[in-house]
Amino acid sequence: MKRISFAFLCFLLGCVGHTNLEDMTIINPKSPNLYSVATIQKITDKNAPVHIYIEGDGHAFNSRGRATHNPTPRSFLVRDMAKNDTSPNVAYIARPCQFVIDDKCTKVDWTTGRFSKQMVDSVANAIKSIAGKRPVILVGYSGGAMISGLIIQNHHDINVIQWITIAGVLNHSDWTSHFDDTPLTQSLNMNTLPHISQLHYVAEKDEVVPIKLSKKWIGEHKMIIIPGATHNSISVKKIEFKD
Repeated sequence: MKRISFAFLCFLLGCVGHTNLEDMTIINPKSPNLYSVATIQKITDKNAPVHIYIEGDGHAFNSRGRATHNPTPRSFLVRDMAKNDTSPNVAYIARPCQFVIDDKCTKVDWTTGRFSKQMVDSVANAIKSIAGKRPVILVGYSGGAMISGLIIQNHHDINVIQWITIAGVLNHSDWTSHFDDTPLTQSLNMNTLPHISQLHYVAEKDEVVPIKLSKKWIGEHKMIIIPGATHNSISVKKIEFKD
């Protein structure tokens, strides 16, 4: 792992306002097939579960619907959720190619391949580096919900004791079909949800992940609808953790 200068990050990305990225740590995998991942970590208890917040798709597309050159998120929604979590062990994990200058990154990695095996495995590698053998609670926002679910399904060596999603995409085939968008042909998908303790927060007025899709995917699992919330303004005052 290595730390990256906040000043250097801002020079590259044009940061404004917030300065809570000073302690960002980049986790570099040993495998050349995986990607470096940017994280923010607070680990103070060697035995307590680790709450891990996984970022959404970020600034993957511009206002005209075209793929951007840099998917680094402009919103602090997920980072602020992690920052406000008072648990002893908390980590924020960005998606591959966000915040990190990596020669392997191409637009495929935040478009049709945003949930590819390499993307999933890269985030899983970061989780293992942070949590070790500790129990893990995964909190995934938007596309980060899909990544976290695929990690649960494909990385059984991570001891996930609870899965929480917030405005989550839980089946990208249904999602792209609903909007008549380009299918994510280079991505893994979840046709069924993992068999694990789970809780799903849904925004009542979500136009990015419509509530009718969330109800279809979540079914009999526990769902909490946040009144009046939109996809980008959803605020969960107190997440129901299973520590």
